Amino acid sequence: MHPPSSDLPARSVLSPEVADALGSGRPVVALESTLLAHGLPRPDNRAAADDVEAAVRAGGAVPATIAVLDGVPHVGLTPVEVDRVCADPDLAKLGVRDLPVAAALGLSGATTVSSTALLAAAAGIGVFATGGLGGVHRQAVGTFDESADLTALSRTSLVVVCAGVKSILDVPATLERLESLSVTVVGYRTTTFPGFYVADSGARLDWSVADPEQAAAVFAARRQLASGAVIVANPLPQDQQLDPALHDRVIAGALAAAEEAGVRGKDVTPFVLDHLHRASEGATLAVNVRLVLRNAELAGRIAAALAGVPR
Repeated sequence: MHPPSSDLPARSVLSPEVADALGSGRPVVALESTLLAHGLPRPDNRAAADDVEAAVRAGGAVPATIAVLDGVPHVGLTPVEVDRVCADPDLAKLGVRDLPVAAALGLSGATTVSSTALLAAAAGIGVFATGGLGGVHRQAVGTFDESADLTALSRTSLVVVCAGVKSILDVPATLERLESLSVTVVGYRTTTFPGFYVADSGARLDWSVADPEQAAAVFAARRQLASGAVIVANPLPQDQQLDPALHDRVIAGALAAAEEAGVRGKDVTPFVLDHLHRASEGATLAVNVRLVLRNAELAGRIAAALAGVPR
């Protein structure tokens, strides 16, 4: 394995392909592993892992799926390592706060948005593709439940391509927090903030970009001014979204089920996603995979534009 970037923890590993791409200035896109370990059911997650990496390549970049294996952060996974992440039902879910524990105790885990962003930026990767961000939960006034994704992105310099924030969250409150944290948010060819499974969350954005080159230019300007992320919100086309009526019905049912079961904290999202998959008879899974693939390809194009690679 190639020695890691100097900004990564000492025991980190870059895959040979990712190390070669970074060393030669070719575009690279980071991918989280929590989607594979906790966001998609087995065995669909393994096929999705290959499809998402292929989408990054179709966009013109090298994929770098990130995970922690036996206490060691891996930036870029081999097929065998992807198999392990997708197959292990006991794989931990690691945010930034959990990385030191995993490193010290030699534990394995899938990285969330916050920890993926941290490790990607440390490796010198400027673009990250995911499905939906974490954010402010609907009962946060009483629970103070807010994803660490938001503060992590306020101090981590990279582009994050997503389909908004997960539908189970309080979208307006999340956008307010992102504004307070001075995180730049732009829509991709829209000023409508997407609602993950649906194209329109009901919230509006001040800014949009028309193409990958503009997104790359916004990030380049942001990087010169201050640390922090640029979120590129990429909505699904209306004909590819989940039926809005079905969306509202299954979300309400999922949130009620989580409340009745007493699910709290970081367990809420995987519980609700599993409930949504079952209640919608697989429709949410199909939409989830579709939006991640679109985000991965767009991220590849933005990374290529950022690297000055002609398309």
